[in-house]
Amino acid sequence: MSGEESPVLITRPETPDDAAAIHAVNAAAFPTVAEADLVDALRADPRAWIDGLSTVAADGEVVGHALLTRCWVGGHPALALAPCAVRPDRQRQGVGDAVIRFGLAAARDRGENLVVVLGHAEYYPRFGFTPASGFGVLAPFDVPDEAFMALALDPARPVPTGLVEYPAAFGV
Repeated sequence: MSGEESPVLITRPETPDDAAAIHAVNAAAFPTVAEADLVDALRADPRAWIDGLSTVAADGEVVGHALLTRCWVGGHPALALAPCAVRPDRQRQGVGDAVIRFGLAAARDRGENLVVVLGHAEYYPRFGFTPASGFGVLAPFDVPDEAFMALALDPARPVPTGLVEYPAAFGV
């Protein structure tokens, strides 16, 4: 141990000054810039974008990002969690966990309930996600049941059922 302290990780909603850093984190975390460009397109879509639900983790600079945007399930409002990205040198250090939990808490505080995610079946259950089919929620594309998941932020509230309609930027 060198005795150096790690910078403190702060998790917070994005600010306008974070846009370029968020783009860079997403571009670094994925094989192409498609996810980074998706974030920019969603930010420009007033029907999809919800202020306060784009979350960053920063330790002096942005190192992680999670985005929740408006989608619809059976014509009713819901949220899509995508993309989630952590700078490669900060992966497997709890950054993704922190930024996702902060975003989900912010959504719960806003009165949102249903969240859908397409992702790793081994990763997202730690946040409470289970196969969306168990909620009667269907993906608009072919995907293994265990990879398309949903979460009710308030299990006491009813959730809509039916086909997910993503914002146009998703291209589905």
